[in-house]
Amino acid sequence: MDIKRVTVNDIDQLQKIGRQTFFETFSAGNTPEDMTKYLEEGFSTERLAAELNNKNSEFYFAQLNDQIIGYLKLNFGQSQTELKDDNALEIERIYVLKEYHEKKIGQLLYQKAMEIARQRNAGYVWLGVWEENERAINFYKKNGFVEFDQHIFKLGNDEQTDIMMKLQLKCK
Repeated sequence: MDIKRVTVNDIDQLQKIGRQTFFETFSAGNTPEDMTKYLEEGFSTERLAAELNNKNSEFYFAQLNDQIIGYLKLNFGQSQTELKDDNALEIERIYVLKEYHEKKIGQLLYQKAMEIARQRNAGYVWLGVWEENERAINFYKKNGFVEFDQHIFKLGNDEQTDIMMKLQLKCK
């Protein structure tokens, strides 16, 4: 298994894995209309290009035998979706194809995020996770994250509650 930094040249692959993993993860709990709207807007070529060209965001693919099986998105500084803290790193997305769940791919992507947080001397790592995504909440709790707040995530026309979780890395 390899982890590779994503560039703007990989936009089609990012769009494909992004849409597929998001659909697999959330389609059962959302209406087809809301899913379609979010997949079209959230993973549009224009939006992904802007995110890939943002110097304060990074994407990484998890690859197995040259097949992309998951990805990670990190945000720093003003690119963070909420806190915008220069002392923090946000894990915005860790998604893995359903057929590779339980194979520790998410853990490897998480470890990559933690490696980058240490390289950047981040004081803490934070993220938002849908309150109904027990699998992800348990994953982050197992890795030492604690709940500290919540925010609204809009999926299509549906406003959903995300639990905000944080992992303190060092004292500053």
